[in-house]
Amino acid sequence: MIHSMNASLRTVPADDADEYTIDNLAQASGVTVRNIRAHQSRGLLPAPEVRGRTGFYTREHVARLQLINEMQADGFNLSAIKRILDGMPPGSAGQVLGLERALRTPWGDEEPEIMEAEELSGLFGDIDDRDAQRAIKLGVIRPLGDGRFEIPSPTLIRAGTELERLGISVSTRLSVQEQVKRNTDGGADAFVRLFVEKVWKPFNDAGRPEEDWPRVHEALNRLRPLATEALVATFHQVMATKVDEAFGKVIQQEAKAPRPPKTQRGESTKPDRHRRSRRVEPA
Repeated sequence: MIHSMNASLRTVPADDADEYTIDNLAQASGVTVRNIRAHQSRGLLPAPEVRGRTGFYTREHVARLQLINEMQADGFNLSAIKRILDGMPPGSAGQVLGLERALRTPWGDEEPEIMEAEELSGLFGDIDDRDAQRAIKLGVIRPLGDGRFEIPSPTLIRAGTELERLGISVSTRLSVQEQVKRNTDGGADAFVRLFVEKVWKPFNDAGRPEEDWPRVHEALNRLRPLATEALVATFHQVMATKVDEAFGKVIQQEAKAPRPPKTQRGESTKPDRHRRSRRVEPA
């Protein structure tokens, strides 16, 4: 996990070149020569340094083009991208690209799985259309078309299978997952606000000084394991408290429940069929 984070924070291309012709730039950035020229004409890309009749680009141009590509993939149009780039300090495209990639790094090592509808049905058991839509809305499954589904967290599916063996229905399992997700959303929001308000906002208000970029990256890098550990540790504490409370009440109720009277050793509580009642004769 840490190694993948470090890789995502890299802000320069994998090669060792410091200068690029436009053809080299296209190869390094994955952007066509035609689009590079179009980005320049729109003011999205700074002009190259011209020596003789050749323009030379830098690693900053590579990072800027990659950042443009990734923002386009996120749904930003070129006008919005230009406004964002215009607000960035000169030479910071590589750092912004590194942060953007770091933010995209998965928060866990679990790999999603692809399943056919028949296989998924075997795991879920008997599920109606309403519960299937609930599972999709919760992100437990994602339809891909042609009867195929992506399972973002196979661990959740396996947990559901174990609960089914305990006799817990799909509908009940999804209701529990809805509640868990709501509570987890609150925890995630708290850590995101922590990073934005205590790390990013002061850094951004200061004009994003170049020398502070490593501190921002380090804060994000450290936040990942810290947030996960804090949530898990808190869950363990709360779970222990809730179990004690619930079973404490059960034990108290058992203690208050009436008990059948104890009998003397050897004494039977069954009626003696051979004992006859003595009739009292009138005097």
